[in-house]
Amino acid sequence: MAQYIKKEMPDMNGSGSTKAYYKLKTWRRLDFEEFIKRCSSIHRAYGKSVIEGVVAAVCDHLAYEIANGFSVKIDGLGTFTAKLGVRDDKEMEDFEDDTIKHNATSVVVKGVSFRADKTMVKEINRNCDLERGGEERLKRSKYSPQERIERARQFLKNNVYMHVDEYANLTGLSYSTASRELRRIAEDPTSGIISQGRKSGKLYLLKSEKVKAAIKREQ
Repeated sequence: MAQYIKKEMPDMNGSGSTKAYYKLKTWRRLDFEEFIKRCSSIHRAYGKSVIEGVVAAVCDHLAYEIANGFSVKIDGLGTFTAKLGVRDDKEMEDFEDDTIKHNATSVVVKGVSFRADKTMVKEINRNCDLERGGEERLKRSKYSPQERIERARQFLKNNVYMHVDEYANLTGLSYSTASRELRRIAEDPTSGIISQGRKSGKLYLLKSEKVKAAIKREQ
């Protein structure tokens, strides 16, 4: 029997109330060999080797067609489409900024998006006998928003710059909540805290420290 977990969703619009959403509890991951074994035990008309061969052939040709620019729909399963991005050693370019330009060698397949067929969703739902599996609540900070900003300022006075995980440890927020809050703080000119860099390399520092860093680079 499957279990569902009720999770608390952060307040994204500042209304002061949180929402609930549900996720299926995953017991463990079935590897390919076990999946094929379970499949052949139910569909006895097809031997284990036959199922393995068909799945392998489908995977190989699916990759080939997607690589050639096709979106592939498999009835009863879903639709597969390539997701593109720039190589990990390349910086993302701004659409209106001409200082960074990428050619075809910099663009790679970063993943494959999958949209489940409605038939598949209906079949899963038909076979799914759910029971409650518990709750997961948000990690809350014992500090007020203003106290969190002040703690960040004090940290920056002693350490010059700060990462998201350091702010999370300072405030007791989860990493994702700390990241969102820091972005809002950096966008507020009255906070005295600004951001520098991008993505995982993004740093937060006091406004005066950025000026000092710029002067040092020029020297």
